[in-house]
Amino acid sequence: MTQTGLSDASSNIDPQARIEVLLVGMNGDLRGKMIPLSAEEKVWKNSVRLPSSTQSLDIWGDDNDDITGISLTLGDPDGICMPDRRSLAALPWGPAGSKQVLASMHMLSGAPYFVCPRGILARVLERFKAKGLTPVVATELEFYVIDGDWREHDRPHPPRALTYRGEPNGYQLYDMRATGAMDDYLTTLRAYCDAMGLPADATTAEFGPGQFEVNLLHRPDAMAAADDCLYLKRAAEFAAQKHGLKSTCMAKPYGDQAGSGLHVHISIIDGQGRNILDAGGGDPVMLKSVTAGMLKTMAETQLVFAPFANSYRRFQPGSFAPDKIDWGYGHRGTAIRIPDRDGPAARVEHRVAGADANPYLLLAAILGGMLLGLEEVLDPGPATEPGIEPDCGLLTHDFLTAVDRFRSSAFIADIFGAPYQKLYGDTKRKEALAFLRTVSDFDYRTYLPRL
Repeated sequence: MTQTGLSDASSNIDPQARIEVLLVGMNGDLRGKMIPLSAEEKVWKNSVRLPSSTQSLDIWGDDNDDITGISLTLGDPDGICMPDRRSLAALPWGPAGSKQVLASMHMLSGAPYFVCPRGILARVLERFKAKGLTPVVATELEFYVIDGDWREHDRPHPPRALTYRGEPNGYQLYDMRATGAMDDYLTTLRAYCDAMGLPADATTAEFGPGQFEVNLLHRPDAMAAADDCLYLKRAAEFAAQKHGLKSTCMAKPYGDQAGSGLHVHISIIDGQGRNILDAGGGDPVMLKSVTAGMLKTMAETQLVFAPFANSYRRFQPGSFAPDKIDWGYGHRGTAIRIPDRDGPAARVEHRVAGADANPYLLLAAILGGMLLGLEEVLDPGPATEPGIEPDCGLLTHDFLTAVDRFRSSAFIADIFGAPYQKLYGDTKRKEALAFLRTVSDFDYRTYLPRL
């Protein structure tokens, strides 16, 4: 993180300035503490504490002690919030001079806490380091901006600037009139990204009304890339608030519009800075092997890519959200796309995750699969080509099926740790069952008049 806008000149600091210490929860949510900037020193002395259950709260904020056993059972002991100075950034929507920093949860003994998503990713990156390798990662985040009246209407509506008589103007893919209509919001978002030092590159209008994509540049540091993605989500949210709008990373906020994805581009460099995925004009053996590793583990990791009931509404045949466990060269309909096979830009693009995915768990799952392809030569099978679809496995459209695959996976236990596998899997199973027990408006509209 480039620490932009963090001047210590006292004349530029509001007396109400603060530093926010942020912990990432299992659902990619941020919880933490606001500390007066005058007391910032305690942050760097690792004196900030929060209950150890903070990062295991479910989507409703319940600590689920009956599942986790780390809240009331243990008396909810404190954990230490250890800040990552590399993630220190300006807080541009706060009082002048305010800052924010991401932290990892550690036990009072100093050992990393098993519930921390940043810690899980850190362990996977240690495996790459042991091989003398460094993943180079970039993310592309899609999200919707909706009208600020969503609380009153109980459902989203596109911003008024993108509608006519309350209805969307139509598909807006790459339409500069859509970005122009939302220029005030997008300018604020860009200003926030610049102030925070985020490597934001292109911004485009996507298919859905009010849907945009922001590309983040590659980082030779996967943890920083995950931080960037999370900070971008936060910047999008606060920029929307400033303009009376709301941003959402729901995977499928509208049933009849495109879903929002979180695409990940990854290459791998060795100690000499060489891209080991570069095929050099020949057979891309290493590219295909790491692709095979990701495909081999995709079914059991789908819960990480699609962590909520709404996530599964995105996997629809005939859309650019993949529904098969396949791969292809330059094919945007596949789960794994290889945009380039030669040169420094040789890389894989993972296209399965929704915008609602936790970026730390997402990268841990993807990189874990790639490790399999680094440790032995694997064959991904034939590539998907236009008009030719190889026989391959399918992604599930069912939340509970994804939960069960995750909970029974030896690969997940290895990458995430068996304790976290159980905690996350059991918590998500509770969520999936709550979804299945809920009778929806569709049930009433369709079945009540007819049955």
